[in-house]
Amino acid sequence: MTRRVWALSLGFLLLLVANSVLAQTPSPALLVLEKNDKSMAIVDPNTLKVIGRVPAGEDPHEIVASDDGKYAYISNYGAFQNPQHTISIADLPTQKALPAVDLGALRSPHGLEMVNGKVYFTAEGSKVIGRYDPASQRIDWTLGIGQNRTHMLVVSKDESKIFTANVNSDTITILDRDKNGDASGWIETAISVGKGPEGFDVSPDGKELWAANSHDGTLSIIDLASRKVVQTLDVHTKRANRVKFAPDGKLVLISDLELGDLVVLDSAARKEIKRVNLGHGVAGILIVPDGSRAYVAVSTDSQVAVVDLKTLAVTGRIATGKGPDGMAWAVTK
Repeated sequence: MTRRVWALSLGFLLLLVANSVLAQTPSPALLVLEKNDKSMAIVDPNTLKVIGRVPAGEDPHEIVASDDGKYAYISNYGAFQNPQHTISIADLPTQKALPAVDLGALRSPHGLEMVNGKVYFTAEGSKVIGRYDPASQRIDWTLGIGQNRTHMLVVSKDESKIFTANVNSDTITILDRDKNGDASGWIETAISVGKGPEGFDVSPDGKELWAANSHDGTLSIIDLASRKVVQTLDVHTKRANRVKFAPDGKLVLISDLELGDLVVLDSAARKEIKRVNLGHGVAGILIVPDGSRAYVAVSTDSQVAVVDLKTLAVTGRIATGKGPDGMAWAVTK
């Protein structure tokens, strides 16, 4: 081998090594679903750059990461026109798609929650919620809700309570684990709210549930002890999409898909403190665990805005593929 050929070969090898290092999945990693591209982008939060992509299946909408940061689970929705029946899986260290979970007759999976190593999901087209166990690789539990468009859900850390937003029934469902009563093991309470509840969240202290009503511009506040709507706020949204409490419970963020606004509320004062126009098609919201910033998907503009939660100012933009929406935070353990 000549010196020139040896040098070229060594240079090529170094380039491969460098590219391999650059492509490694960071920890933490921001995972962003690019709905229109049917892909999941892996973003380095330090550089705000996409460092890799993984196929995400048909019509990917929501995403959760496993507790060890090694896997991502993605709901393949399809809505009414082409209901899907799979949850896609991404291996984060290798940045490869794994075989999807076939949900069989359960149609239009959407909302996801990862709790105690299991993936809870809504199956909107079947009016049920269910749970996938990655350890056994099977659906180990389902429960009929009987509401229309059960879209999003929140599951308590001890799995004793489950909350769902039922868009076309104009209700929030609260499920309480009950070992001695109903044969299903659960007691269901449906609470009427405003028109079209979609995005919602439970306060960090577990005392309240805030639901944004996408069809009438209001927000319903439910006292979870009395199971009653105690206040309805006019938040002047056109199509509220998601609601998120900051980890300390002081701020509540609402995204407005139609106006392109991020609405920031003071939870104690029950009033708006800032409204930031982020662009077009403002949708998914992810707040980092330390509460310092929020990532907000600006779907139509194919980007994610970075919002400082102390100053409530936009500090950066992440260029993504088409239709960013659902996001997750993956930390390798």
